[in-house]
Amino acid sequence: MAAALSLGNSFCFVTAPVYGQQAPVSQQTLSIIPQPVQLTPQSGSFAITPSTKIYVDPKNEELRNIGLSLSQEIKRATGVQPQVVQAAPSKQSTGGIYLTLAQPAQDLGPEGYKLTVQPAQVVLAASKPQGLFFGTQTIRQLLPAQPSTAAVSIPAVEVMDKPRYDWRGMHLDVSRHFFSTEFVKKYIDFLAMHKMNTFHWHLTDDQGWRIEIKKYPKLTSVGGWRDGTLIGHYTDQPHKFDNIRYGGFYTQEQIKEVVKYAQDRYITVVPEIEMPGHAVAALTAYPELSCTGGPFKVEGLWGVFDDIFCAGNEQTFTFLQDVLTEVMPLFPSKIVHIGGDEAPKTRWHECPKCQARMKAENLKDEHELQSYFVQRMEKFVNSKGKTIMGWDEILEGGLAPNAAVMSWRGMEGGTAAAKQKHNVVMTPGSHVYFDHAQGEASLEPLSIGGYLPLETVYSFEPTPKELTAEEQKYILGAQANLWTEYIPTEQQVEYMVLPRMSALSEVLWTPASQKNWPSFKERMQKQYQRYEALGANYAKSAFNVRQQLAIDTTQRAAVVTMQTDATGPQIYYTLDGAAPTASAQTYTKPFAVSNSAVIKAGSFENGKLVGKVTTKEVTTHKAFAMPTKLATEPNKSYKGQGGLTLVDGIKGSTNHTDGQWLGFQSSDLVATLDLKKETEISSIKSTFLQHSGSKILLPTNVEIAVSKDGKKYKTVYSAPVAAMAEQPKPAISEVKADLKKTKARFVKVTAKNAQPQAAEKGSKDAGIWLFADEIVVQ
Repeated sequence: MAAALSLGNSFCFVTAPVYGQQAPVSQQTLSIIPQPVQLTPQSGSFAITPSTKIYVDPKNEELRNIGLSLSQEIKRATGVQPQVVQAAPSKQSTGGIYLTLAQPAQDLGPEGYKLTVQPAQVVLAASKPQGLFFGTQTIRQLLPAQPSTAAVSIPAVEVMDKPRYDWRGMHLDVSRHFFSTEFVKKYIDFLAMHKMNTFHWHLTDDQGWRIEIKKYPKLTSVGGWRDGTLIGHYTDQPHKFDNIRYGGFYTQEQIKEVVKYAQDRYITVVPEIEMPGHAVAALTAYPELSCTGGPFKVEGLWGVFDDIFCAGNEQTFTFLQDVLTEVMPLFPSKIVHIGGDEAPKTRWHECPKCQARMKAENLKDEHELQSYFVQRMEKFVNSKGKTIMGWDEILEGGLAPNAAVMSWRGMEGGTAAAKQKHNVVMTPGSHVYFDHAQGEASLEPLSIGGYLPLETVYSFEPTPKELTAEEQKYILGAQANLWTEYIPTEQQVEYMVLPRMSALSEVLWTPASQKNWPSFKERMQKQYQRYEALGANYAKSAFNVRQQLAIDTTQRAAVVTMQTDATGPQIYYTLDGAAPTASAQTYTKPFAVSNSAVIKAGSFENGKLVGKVTTKEVTTHKAFAMPTKLATEPNKSYKGQGGLTLVDGIKGSTNHTDGQWLGFQSSDLVATLDLKKETEISSIKSTFLQHSGSKILLPTNVEIAVSKDGKKYKTVYSAPVAAMAEQPKPAISEVKADLKKTKARFVKVTAKNAQPQAAEKGSKDAGIWLFADEIVVQ
């Protein structure tokens, strides 16, 4: 007889004899995401048959519902739907799946579980129903990823598991673009699949108010609709709009429906009602709540706006308390998110009511006025038995006594809040802003910008090392944010969150010491199959080849390294610009390129391209990889590899954040190239970027001087640069100097920033940018 399974003080199930013992299944074939705390493969497997039953503790409807959910998953994967029985199995029962509330021998907390799969039975035990639910997600991943009509068995395994963090969340902005209740439920299903437990629902913003408030019907009838939406990117100038009426909102009944749906999956829905900023939609409906009295219109443009709720107006607080009085009963969550971010103080500074409030309350500046605003709202929310949470701007001017902080502008705000003994959820843009591109911008849908591949998400560590053990207890966990300015469809929502949600789920569930990137990539192979089976529109950007070019200045060559964020595909590449096929050059290790080349690479499975082809171009010339000195350091955010960036043979794209541009704010470019020996030169070409929407202007003048000794320079070219015609998108401009045969060792290129010229024209814009890239010497 096989050994009985001990569940601490719970009853034991006796298993039947096991015949034909098989070797334990390898961990690699068990593709569980997130990786369990403890997973031990066993011998044999448990067969799913038409007689398989799911037993749940009697007289427990909650467990019955969990059992029914598991039964549906088994049916989807195998075609067999086990009957759910509310009864304790007899000692002779075999072939059953048992879900029981029992304290495992090891304390696994309310969300932990113990799963034992043996050839004769499956036992899932947890101290709380949510632990059982998360355990069923593991069983789900032990089933075939794709539906099967063949006989199905679950591999024998023992799992002891519990999450690392209490807050494992995903955010969804429905203000910029609106999504149906059915899709919100589908989004919640993705959270459940990944063992996440918090859904942050961003319901109000400048571009739309999305939740019915019965006392203030105009919030949705007026504030829920805009007259048009921005076409293209915010930085495209001039702004253009589609002039199509757009909007929508959720009734309170629909909100209740979604909240119940989430509760059934042990997910807490945290509502966000923005204040004092991001309020234009509300002010359009009720302009008397503003500092100026309006009128306003619901914004079709993205960004941050000066018009916010008036902090000197008592009506504002009455209104917001009334709103929250209707909102809070709809959400069992103990947390109410009040935003608090990106609230310009322009109107408050000019508003007599706000200034009078500051004087009456003895507040020294508008930051303290915001703190007063937040603390006043906190007292009201606390009086209803709930706690406020806000973005890290609520730290400015003094943090409300009981507030929790969501740290988005890096980790610093969250670290400061934890040191002050406030609860924190980490959500830095660097690692968990899923509205950022997953691959090269040219290969991805239009996005706000940024670059966040799968590996970067997986590398996220939510707990700062500088916190003491006591302070670390205030880090509740983390979440990813999905702002939808550039995400108009449900299909694109799926594309942006999958597969990155899988990486985040492992960050938040699995102990940091057990995270393993190669193992995760291997396990993702089956997760992609699960996405396929669900019909999810997941991104395949992880299969795109990331080409990294390192310049070897000694050999004067570009060393090319290729990798993907996926395991399995083979990489093939070409050097002549031809599209790669499975018969092209196979990539096995880094290689050097010492001549001009157009490198195209793709990853292939079974001879078929997976993902998209990526391209890198290297242009060699007389100054390629030569020493280059800069008289002025570029801005730290756009410093590339310093002077080498100008002679690395790699052209920058129209995206000024791609790492190939040197950015100089209010200063000139002065670069001196050392060709190491006297060289005959016939032309010198320098490259610049123009994007007026980002205050990036072409230089006003480019001067080129040459020298044989590095001391005495002779100017061989100097000419003003004509600004390109105003255009909405960024564009690259080249300045070429054709020289009579000139011999020189040193080349000095000086490009004048347009800042002084802008000031002369009366422009109030400070900080005009000059962006420079490759200087080509022929």
